[in-house]
Amino acid sequence: MGIKHTIKRLVLGPKASSTDYVNYLRSIGMVIGKNTVIYSPNYCVIDQTRPWMIEIGDNVSITTGVTILTHGYDWSVFKGMYGDVLGSAGRVKIGDNVFIGMNSTILKGVTVGNNVVIGANSLINKDVPDNSVVVGNPQRIVCDIDSYLEKRRMVQLAEAADLYGCWRKNSPEGKRGGGVPPKEIFSEFFWLFEPRAGGGLSDPSFDSVMELRGTRELSFTRFMQLKPQFASYEDFIERLEEMRS
Repeated sequence: MGIKHTIKRLVLGPKASSTDYVNYLRSIGMVIGKNTVIYSPNYCVIDQTRPWMIEIGDNVSITTGVTILTHGYDWSVFKGMYGDVLGSAGRVKIGDNVFIGMNSTILKGVTVGNNVVIGANSLINKDVPDNSVVVGNPQRIVCDIDSYLEKRRMVQLAEAADLYGCWRKNSPEGKRGGGVPPKEIFSEFFWLFEPRAGGGLSDPSFDSVMELRGTRELSFTRFMQLKPQFASYEDFIERLEEMRS
């Protein structure tokens, strides 16, 4: 453990890193699977009043500002009016392979299925089925996960072109007319141009992306099944340049 992380631990305690926070939540009774990441622990609220009422599966991405609750205190209004004390509790279960967008809230009593995308700023107040994409406050299902996959495939080239244009216009190297950009800026788009021949990937950043979620073998199998859209990186850049003009 480096000095920097040690200082961070002293200041932020168990929220110093995703690993620290996940280990802490497990230690107090929360069930959390493997390869689950809490990207900004210091800006997330995961209910610790009854930690054993939360179960989070494998390969879950919890982004900045997410709140997960197993209780409510709305009954305090009744107590103030009439003196009534009314318990409030509800388990939360989040399945495997789930992405929870920034500033989303999951309320008590909710089950989120497997292979789910939750859009930013969503309020999840009822169960979410497997293989779905939900957005909004309150939530609504916008499509199934396979339709969303096809939608994302269709815009890969356009988004790569947007990335390339911004690099050319705004990055220090691009402003200097820096020739062909480094491959690492396309580390999420390399399936468009990377050859499927053996011998490994052509940039370390591509390997890092393949390691995400702990599914390298699955990704490589799929990578080999899909043909690249371009014969080479140079052809890819040439097409992006054409799309700029």
